[in-house]
This record gives sequence, structure tokens and C-alpha cells, in this order.
Amino acid sequence: MTRENNWLDRIRWNVDGLLPVVVQDAENGKILMLAWMNREALQQTVACGEAVYWSRSRKRLWHKGESSGHVQRVRDIRLDCDADTLLLQVEQVGGIACHTGRNSCFYLQYGEGDWHEAADEPVLKAPDEIYGES
Repeated sequence: MTRENNWLDRIRWNVDGLLPVVVQDAENGKILMLAWMNREALQQTVACGEAVYWSRSRKRLWHKGESSGHVQRVRDIRLDCDADTLLLQVEQVGGIACHTGRNSCFYLQYGEGDWHEAADEPVLKAPDEIYGES
């Protein structure tokens, strides 16, 4: 084991070689999203100072903001006591973390037997304005 990878070896990666990452706004503490990282994503995140994740749907590395411009500048990285979950505190550029154009991906709220869009999570910018028309 090389010294430079020792910190990566302390992490308990799941059977797919992934680690869940809770992403929090460093300024106000709000949870913005949950994402996944593999070793390479975490190494790139540390190296460039911006969040890089593993996209399970696309099966590739994903530099957050690569198409939207809404990058996440990393302010702090913490590993939980079981070494199996990461907390990333970030500066969310543009204030939009969600592909729906909202500040947080956690905009659906349970009530009256179903999920509803929370009033405190409005669309800040229409997705077609961010990504272009699909």
C-alpha cells in the first residue's frame, strides 16, 4: 500500500466500489443532494477542488456542473464513523444543485398520502434554460 493511497484504503467502499456522498451547502447547512463516488471520483475531487461523482445511470465519472455550469467548489470533506459515507460541504455555484433547476434535489415533500413539490423549493431556472431544449 502506497502512502498516497492510504487515505482511500481507509474507506469502506460498497460491493460496487462506490460510496454514498451527502452534499451540504457549506454556508447554510442545507442538504443539496445525495450522490455516489468511486475511488477515481474522490481522487479527482480532491485534486481539482470541485465535486466529481460517479454517475450510476451513465456509468461514468461526472464532474458536477459539466453541462450546467453549476459546479460545486469543495470546502470540506468528512468521512463518517463507519467509514462508509462521505459528507461533502460545498459552495454551490449559481445556487442550483438539482437538474430540475432547484437549489436542492430534496424538493418533494410527503403529505396527505402523496408526494408534492415543497413550496420552499421553487424552480430557480427552467431546465431547458440550463441545458437547452431536449
